[in-house]
Order: sequence, then C-alpha cells, then structure tokens
Amino acid sequence: GGQSPTPRQRPQPSQPEERTVPRGVGSGFFISEDGYILTNNHVVVDATDIYVTLTDGREFKAKVIGTDERTDVALIKIETKDMVPLVIGDPKELQKGQWVLAIGSPFGLENTVTAGVVSAKGRALDDGSVPFIQTDVAVNPGNSGGPLFTTKGEVVGINSQIYSQTGGYQGVSFAIPIDVATKIKDQIVATGKAQHARLGVTIQDVNQALADSFKLDSPSGALVSSVEKGSPADKAGLKVGDVIRSINGKPVIVSGDLPAVVSLAMPGEKVTLGVHRDGGTQQLAAQLGDASKVPTKTASANGEATKGGKLGLALRELDPREQQELGAPGGLLVAQVGGAAEPAGVEPGDVLL
Repeated sequence: GGQSPTPRQRPQPSQPEERTVPRGVGSGFFISEDGYILTNNHVVVDATDIYVTLTDGREFKAKVIGTDERTDVALIKIETKDMVPLVIGDPKELQKGQWVLAIGSPFGLENTVTAGVVSAKGRALDDGSVPFIQTDVAVNPGNSGGPLFTTKGEVVGINSQIYSQTGGYQGVSFAIPIDVATKIKDQIVATGKAQHARLGVTIQDVNQALADSFKLDSPSGALVSSVEKGSPADKAGLKVGDVIRSINGKPVIVSGDLPAVVSLAMPGEKVTLGVHRDGGTQQLAAQLGDASKVPTKTASANGEATKGGKLGLALRELDPREQQELGAPGGLLVAQVGGAAEPAGVEPGDVLL
C-alpha cells in the first residue's frame, strides 16, 4: 500500500483523457488457399479496419468481399496464397446427440475449443430465414464466426448466436448450417451480394385445435393467415386459411420450414406448393419475388390496418358495463373475424380471455 500524502505534497493537475478506439473480437475460418474467410456479418459490420491473426501469430489486414445481414454471413479476404482451407461437411447428415466441437476466441481467449452435442436441427429464429443447428456447445462473445466441427474434423456450421438471459452462455447455442453459408458465399463471389426470394404470406403453426377444424391428419404445416395483394403468393392462388404442407415435395412440418426454403431460393425461381384446402389437397405453382423489393406497408383510413394479425381478429377492450353483464373480469371483445380464427370457430361477439 502507498503512504498517505504529506502536507508538502500537492495534487497533480489532471491529464487530458485519452480517447480509446472501440475494438471487437470474433472468429472465422479459411475456405480457400488464397485467403477467403467465412465469418459472421455482425463480427465485421461497421468495422473501419479488420485484422486477421493466425494461430502462428501472423497478422494480416483483411477486406470485406460481401456480407448478408439476413443470414448473418460475411466473406472477407486476406492477401495470401498458402492457407489450408477447412474440410466442408454435410449438415444434413447430422443427428441429434452427435458430438460437435467449436473453435473460437471467447472473451478474447484465442483458439479455445469447446464441445457438446447437436440438440436440434432446422431451428427457426427471427424471421425463419436460417434453419439453425442448435447445440449445447459453450459459445460466448468472441466465438461468433468460428467453425462448428464434427469429430471427423469437417465444418458443418458457423457459430452465430446464443440464447441467454444473462448475456453469457446458458446451454443453448445456434450455428448457421455450412451449406447455407456456402450458398451465400457463392452468390457474393459471383455478383457481389446475396439475394433472397419471398412469397408474400403471413403464416403460423398449426396446433391440434386448428388441425381438427381443418380436418388434417396431423397438426403440421404452415397456416396462411394473410396474403399480400399482388405478391407471388396472391398470383399463385394462395388464400387465407390454406395450409401449406410441402414445398417442392419437401414436407413443411412446422411453419418455420417454409421461410427456410423460400428465403434461400433465388428471386424468379419457381416452386410447387402442396396445399390443403377445403378438405382436399392441391398443387400450386408460384414464381418467387425479390425480398429486397418488399413494398412499404401503410395503414389506410378505412380500417384495413385493424384486420391484420396472424389470427385475423379485430379486437377491442370490454367497457365496465359489458364486463359486469358478462361477468368477465377482463378480456377482449371480438369485433370482426377473418383468417385463421374463422375456421377455428371464433365468432363476432366472443370474448377472448
């Protein structure tokens, strides 16, 4: 410990505060000998300078070749010719319970290896564009952009997100499947940007009650809650109340299965939709649109905005007199019914508790 100041000691004048430059740490991996690196978009976005440090200590300045915010994939490059690219695996062969490993720099601790198992596949988050691989591999800040390996040493994903209520790892982490990242990388190399398709529908999961009302053999598929006017879905003949159960022959089990296919398709691509309607099944052909050209939605004065929502209900609060008459402590009065709620049996005048 230091000594207490004597009366002869005087306080020193304060020094001007030194400005610090914000720094971030992420991970990535080589996919070619000439220095192409895959990482996350959120690792490099808004960065003024990017430096890549190798395991042997060498450091290179990197340039961004292209990024895609929707899938959180970024492609960067350093000037070199002697890198060893990683071996790419097939995420479709992954099984629940299979061991996987991550390498990254959690909290700046370089080249940290963590291990766990595959918890789930095709996990839809956010807008459902990416069918994430869910694992229990410990992933923390600094792991983003790093590879997810099988025990054969093959890369099957890019570690991207965690589910946490504390900001740190809590047993649930998500990786972008490497086939998705490779598809985005190929587009960036070819055209300088990534493209995503769109169908123009709002969808929701099918529960058992809805399955019963639609006379479905199982609670599966994507229930169409709304169809955007003039969209590819509208032109294909999709209607509110349709249940999309397959796309290009691939089953749609949960609603997230649909955007995972549509978003990764190219604008202009044609798809075949297997649709359950009025107790029967039919095939509809749709030519997908461009997700980057989504029309701006505005609320109209004739009340169209109140008809929105996945259930298709227009609701208002009960006033005190209505609460007393109905003996209801609260709830919302159903004013109008449309979309998915109508075939489920909801009627105007019902009270949603």
